[in-house]
Amino acid sequence: MSGPLSGRTALVTGGTRGIGRAIAERLSTDGARVTVTGTKPDGHAPEGCGYLGCDFLDAEATADFAGKVADLGFDILVNNAGINKIAPFAEIDPADFAAIQQVNVTAPMMLCRAVIPGMRAKGGGRIVNICSIWGVISKAQRASYSTSKFAIDGMTKALSAEVAGDGILANCVAPGFIDTELTRTVLGEKGMAELAAQVPVKRVGQPEEIAALVAWLAGPENTYISGQSIVIDGGFTNV
Repeated sequence: MSGPLSGRTALVTGGTRGIGRAIAERLSTDGARVTVTGTKPDGHAPEGCGYLGCDFLDAEATADFAGKVADLGFDILVNNAGINKIAPFAEIDPADFAAIQQVNVTAPMMLCRAVIPGMRAKGGGRIVNICSIWGVISKAQRASYSTSKFAIDGMTKALSAEVAGDGILANCVAPGFIDTELTRTVLGEKGMAELAAQVPVKRVGQPEEIAALVAWLAGPENTYISGQSIVIDGGFTNV
């Protein structure tokens, strides 16, 4: 398929649904050969994409998977997979806290580390880590998740400082409230409407809007943006 990403290969973690699926579909439409990950060994990728299974909660499996990724020569890495569990600070289960950091921080770190040598050998690459508005601001009961998202932002900035000179541009994208199947299931129509009312543009975002930004950052038009966390939230964090 021709397009701005023709000839490029991309890995999108958590690419079977929601924002990750939209990103995978957009990168594929733009011409990239896309592989997505999911937690199931026999999961299903979006049409036209390959699939690799890995449960990032499993540290040993994650290490093995990173070893395989290192040999596959991806030009683009999108770390999208993540988990969350809301709890009052005094009631956070340390095991839950550790699990969230494992999936949201350690797994992306290992995958970034895995792809960098191949990107350097090719003369460049693109890394986009999906952060969150809760890595820019926070609120009650978000301590575990916010810790992970502030961490991925900091990691990306440090990574950029090391690899930008090699033509590898690493950035974060921080979505706000996005209209996914999971969000609608959790909140229902009333909850979605209440959420939209809190956003200055008076609506929640669409996964395709996140995907468009990621595709641009991963594409040939991005030649000078690196080490940034770009918030895409309809103005919510400015309220």
